[in-house]
Amino acid sequence: MKAQDEDRILRVWTPIILRTVLAAAGIVLIWGLVAISLTPGEYVMHFRAMQHNARVKDYLTFAQLVMRAWHGNPRAIMTVGLMILTLVPLARVAFCLLFFIKTRNKAFVAFTAYVLAGLVAGVLLGRIG
Repeated sequence: MKAQDEDRILRVWTPIILRTVLAAAGIVLIWGLVAISLTPGEYVMHFRAMQHNARVKDYLTFAQLVMRAWHGNPRAIMTVGLMILTLVPLARVAFCLLFFIKTRNKAFVAFTAYVLAGLVAGVLLGRIG
């Protein structure tokens, strides 16, 4: 693969991937904002529940979160939108890692794998905590 081809792949496909993920997150977040505007008392009820019980756990599994979002729960929709938005840096780094693996650039593979591992660890630790 020529250096020009590699450069073109990075310049063309990376922005396409990022824009696609951003567009998906934007659509879901707008859907969530519309759902919030249609059910304004939802957040007031959640706030009052948190006042009485400081540790309110809404979703036990990712499947429950997605099902609640699918059924129109505004908070679940917004949470899914923010999760999709989290995929933007992950998608970029994962794409670059695959590209560097294909070009057999060992130094960049190592650095990119390290960054991707840090991003994934941050997401997983955020889920645990």
